[in-house]
Amino acid sequence: MIRMNIPKCMSTQHPDNVNSPFFTESSEIGGEDEIMEAYYAFSHLGCDEQMWDCEGKEIDNYVVKKLITRYKTFFEEKRLGRDVFLTLRVPNPLIERAEAKILLETLESIPRSFDASNLLFNDDIAPIFEIILPMTTSVQSIERIYKYYKDFVVGKQNFAFQGGDITIAEWIGKFKPEQINVIPLFEDKEHMLSAHEILREYLIDKDFEYQRVFLARSDPAMNYGLLSAVLFNKIALQKIYNLAEKINIELFPIIGVGSPPFRGNLCPDTVERVSNEYPSVHTFTIQSAFKYDNPPEKVTRAINQIKERKRSPPRKVEEEKILPILDKYIEEYSRQIKLLAPFINKIARFVPKRRKRKLHIGLFGYSRSVNGIQLPRAITFTAALYSIGIPPEILGLNALSDKDLEQVEEVYVNFRKDLKDALQYYNPHQDYLPEPLIEKINELNIDHEINEEHESITTFISSSLKKIKNVNIEEQVLMAANIRRFLG
Repeated sequence: MIRMNIPKCMSTQHPDNVNSPFFTESSEIGGEDEIMEAYYAFSHLGCDEQMWDCEGKEIDNYVVKKLITRYKTFFEEKRLGRDVFLTLRVPNPLIERAEAKILLETLESIPRSFDASNLLFNDDIAPIFEIILPMTTSVQSIERIYKYYKDFVVGKQNFAFQGGDITIAEWIGKFKPEQINVIPLFEDKEHMLSAHEILREYLIDKDFEYQRVFLARSDPAMNYGLLSAVLFNKIALQKIYNLAEKINIELFPIIGVGSPPFRGNLCPDTVERVSNEYPSVHTFTIQSAFKYDNPPEKVTRAINQIKERKRSPPRKVEEEKILPILDKYIEEYSRQIKLLAPFINKIARFVPKRRKRKLHIGLFGYSRSVNGIQLPRAITFTAALYSIGIPPEILGLNALSDKDLEQVEEVYVNFRKDLKDALQYYNPHQDYLPEPLIEKINELNIDHEINEEHESITTFISSSLKKIKNVNIEEQVLMAANIRRFLG
C-alpha cells in the first residue's frame, strides 16, 4: 500500500487534561463529543492524525460517516485517508479477553467506512487503513490481525453461497481496502527491547514500502521508573533505526508522550527539547492536556513546529553499560512504589475522570509484577503522586552513583531539565519519602524553584488524607493540576 504522507502529530484520547474543551458540557469527554474532538484536532489545531480508541468504551463504528457528513466542506478539502488520518486502536484479544470480539467488529467496519466515504466523494480513498495493536508481544499477534482482515473480512467477498450462485461481492459490493497496516504498540521492557526482532520477522514476507511502529512512554515509566522509560525507548529506537538501514522498508516510529515529565514532558513549550531527545521519532502523540490545558494559539504553533521538524539518527546508546544501571534503579524504584502504594491508592479515588470509559488494562502493571500490589493506571498514578507533592520522576534515583548518573546523562540529554520541571511541584515537607532519596535530591543540586501555591495545596491534601473526614480533596487535586497544566 503506497502512502506519501506519514502523519507527525497524532491527537489521542488520553484523559490527562484538567480543563474540559469548549465543545463538551460535561467534564468527561465521550460519545458524540469525541466526533467533534477529532474534527477540532484536524481543523483548528492542525493535527494530521487522530487515534480512535476502540478499547474500554461503547465503540462507534460509524465515526467516519459522522465526520464526513457533519463536516463535509472540511473533508472535501482535507480528505480523510489522504490528508488527515483516523487510526483505530483496537483491543488485544490475548490480553483483553472481555473485549476480544470488539476487534472483529472494528475490522468489519473498515470496508463500510470505505463505502461511506466513496459514496460521498467518489474517489476510492480508504478513510481508514491502519490500526494500532496495544501490548504487542509477538509477531503472531500482528500477523493474525493482518491476515484476518485480508482473508476473512475482505477474502470472503469471493465466495459464492452455493454452486452457480453469485459471490458475496456481487451480492453486496466489493470490500475495500484490500489490506490494512497493523501498527504494533510495544509497552513492556522485554518487547520494547526486542521490537526490532518482531518487526524483522513480521516484514520478511511483506511487500510494504513502509511500516509504522509505536513505543509506549507512560506505562514503562509507571512500571520501571522515569529513567528506564526514556532509556528503553532510546535503545528500542536505535535498534529500529539500524533495522531500517538493513531492510528495504522504511520504518516510522511513533512515541506516546504526555505532558508530565514522567510521561514524556511534551507540551507546547518543550517541543524542541523533546524532538532533540528523540530525534529519530517520526510521530509524537498530542494528548488531552497538551490540547486543552494550554492557550489554543500556543497549541497550534507547537503542532506546526512538530510537523515541520526533520528526523535525524538516534543518539547512540551502549546497551551493555546502561542496562545494569537500570537494573539497580528499577529495584529501588519498585521498592519505593510498594511503600507508597497505600497513599497512591487512597488519593486515586479523588482524581477526577476525564473520559467516559473504562481505561484499558496495562500489560505488566503492579497488580501482576510486584507482589500483587494494585495500582491505578498511569495518568491517575501520576496525578496521585503529584497531588501529595511527590513528583514520580524522583523515585529510585538514590540507587544510582555519581558515575551511573554521568552515564545516564550522556544518553538522556534532558535529564536535568526534566527533573527541574518536575521539582517545581516537589513538597520537601512531606514525610512519605525515605531519607536516602531526599539526600540524593539535594545532592543533585538541580537549580529549581518550588511553586509555593502548589506546595501549599499538596500540604493540605496530605493533611486531609490523614483525617477521618476527607474534605474538598477532589477540588484541591484539580487546583494543583491547574497550576501544573496537566492532571497526571
